[in-house]
Amino acid sequence: MEAANTNEEESSIRITVILFTLCKEKVLKAGRGFLLTSSIAPINYDGQEVVGFKELREPLLSNSAPPVHDEITRNSDCSQNSDVIVHSDQTSPSGISVFQGLIERVRRTVHGSSDDIGWLQRAPGMPFIEDGTERFNNILDNIMHGIHVLPNSRVYLLVPGLFSNHGPLYFTSTKATFSKMELTCHIAKIHSEASVEKNAREIKEYIEEVYWGSKKRVLLLGHSKGGVDAAAALSMYWPELRDKVAGHALAQSPYGGSPIASNIMREGQIGDYFNLRKLMEILICKVIKGDFQSLEDLTYEKRKEFLRKHHLPKELPVVSFHTEANISPAVLATLSRVAHTELPVFSNSAATVLPVVVPLGATLAACAQLLQTRYGEKSDGLVTCRDAEVPGSVVVHPKRKLDHAWMVYSSTNDDPLEPDALQVCEALLTLVVEVGLRNKHYLSVKHE
Repeated sequence: MEAANTNEEESSIRITVILFTLCKEKVLKAGRGFLLTSSIAPINYDGQEVVGFKELREPLLSNSAPPVHDEITRNSDCSQNSDVIVHSDQTSPSGISVFQGLIERVRRTVHGSSDDIGWLQRAPGMPFIEDGTERFNNILDNIMHGIHVLPNSRVYLLVPGLFSNHGPLYFTSTKATFSKMELTCHIAKIHSEASVEKNAREIKEYIEEVYWGSKKRVLLLGHSKGGVDAAAALSMYWPELRDKVAGHALAQSPYGGSPIASNIMREGQIGDYFNLRKLMEILICKVIKGDFQSLEDLTYEKRKEFLRKHHLPKELPVVSFHTEANISPAVLATLSRVAHTELPVFSNSAATVLPVVVPLGATLAACAQLLQTRYGEKSDGLVTCRDAEVPGSVVVHPKRKLDHAWMVYSSTNDDPLEPDALQVCEALLTLVVEVGLRNKHYLSVKHE
């Protein structure tokens, strides 16, 4: 903890020193005047000729930043030059306030989410977690050797995460394989960029529809925000869903919140000068046609507010799965295959299919490195390990290094000897089934 505080103080000092030079020029301009590019034209007021200035200043900072009230003393002496520097004899008090405000923004930016990461583990009254990694590994090993034990007496509902509507349809291979195993499997058709509460209502209705059509209880698996959306449905509508749901697995889900989302949405930071929130709003609302609330719902502030009102029921079997991204230098050269394209067909030759690759793994590795350096926290690049652990759940944390997008995209250098996302999903759902059977046994023994 002392080391983390020292790093935070050193980072704050470094950023303050860098920005002091920039701020110094800004303060001097606030007190002494601005360079005005003007077209001077005589204007007559009551028989007196004065000079009118047409200011063409370019703002250094965005309009969302605190305004600087410039006090410029207008000189009544006429000049024939088109470019004039007008100086003030008084120093503007706003210069000091600008500097103080900037220092406060530096402090808030550097401090970031230090007090929020892992807050659920420190909250009083939260149930303890259980480590289920060893059992998960055993189940996964059996699956890789062809042993499949998922019961067909359940319906399996997969809930995708944020931006899933605009990328490859992951979970499709899982659904197809489950169908071959004669298991009923569905992918929740939700707008992933909608708010948590809106998706919770849709998932609740989806569960009811599936249950009444099959008369089978539903097992859910949600990835990333999908896990949060599904958990919200179960906590908000549990009285209606109690007899229809058999368990829930959350894979890499920011159940406690995300430092990335919080850092983007937090006001009073250096990012305010660059309209970072506005840029994200344009991306989500205008480009993707989503709801900006979807990102805000993943901040620590909103997650705390939601979880104060809605808790997952204690009797619900829950499994939490989180991973750490590989932050070794070699990962920076990793390309992830996100799609494929076909080249035009010439003559009678077959169409050539080429993969579309992007440095997604490198980007998430850089984010994970940043979170570890800044907060000393392990993460998958977007979600810290501690924030992905649901209180009272069985937690799985494999040794294998996997980033947040691993379940969505297949890497060009995946080890064929390692389990794939499909097998991991099957193992997680199998573990949920086992936890449910164990809990049922404990209850029966308790009532005897």
